[in-house]
Amino acid sequence: MYYIGIDIGSTASKIAVLQNDFTNFSIPTGWNSKETAKVIQKKLMEDGIDVFSNNVSVVATGYGRISVSYANAIVTEISCHGKGGIYLFGQDCSVIDVGGQDTKVITMEQGVVSDFLMNDKCSAGTGKFLEIMANRLGITIDELFDMAQKGKVIPISSLCTVFAESEIINYMGEGRDKEDIAAGVVDSVANKVASLCQRHRLSKNVIITGGISHCIYFAKLLSQKLKKDVIPMDQGRYAGAIGAALIAREKFSNPSLM
Repeated sequence: MYYIGIDIGSTASKIAVLQNDFTNFSIPTGWNSKETAKVIQKKLMEDGIDVFSNNVSVVATGYGRISVSYANAIVTEISCHGKGGIYLFGQDCSVIDVGGQDTKVITMEQGVVSDFLMNDKCSAGTGKFLEIMANRLGITIDELFDMAQKGKVIPISSLCTVFAESEIINYMGEGRDKEDIAAGVVDSVANKVASLCQRHRLSKNVIITGGISHCIYFAKLLSQKLKKDVIPMDQGRYAGAIGAALIAREKFSNPSLM
């Protein structure tokens, strides 16, 4: 049996294929989630996996989950990221997922979600904010983090992405160092994520998932603000897809039930 988790996010789509072990890959989501789902189906077929076969089970999650017409089940991001976080970390934990359009904090106890909190009203504390600001500075997100470590934080006070971008344009016009602007951008996101976490009962162990989950610098920054160790996850961007694949195995491990 193949158990496949598909996490279609606003920026990138992550796929986890579970047989004896996990194989993960990702593609850009693009403008149309339905087309993305078709591209994923084609890629799986090229790898010898027919999503319509009786020995394949698919669970979809994420921003574009309803676009995966061949999914056997659709499951919320909260459940998938929580389960994927436990798999990656190895035990119960709180999961901070910094996504493209929202940020989630999920606490897992005895393998299930005990509490969660989500901020999706503004992109200012999300990966989309980082992407927009990096583009404005003419650099990649990884370069943004590298520069931020070398700079001194310039305060970015606006809670709105549009107004924050105006602040950055003003700083650029003043000739401020790019490293200092980068430091201000990353610190601004860390502040908003920390503010969300402070409204949530975090467990002893805290990890990061999402597109910037591998960033040691961001994890250290969050640790300082929360006064609690926050652990980066190298494969954290696949947490939602991994959780979906694990749920597929739980739901459909017996082909006769499909």
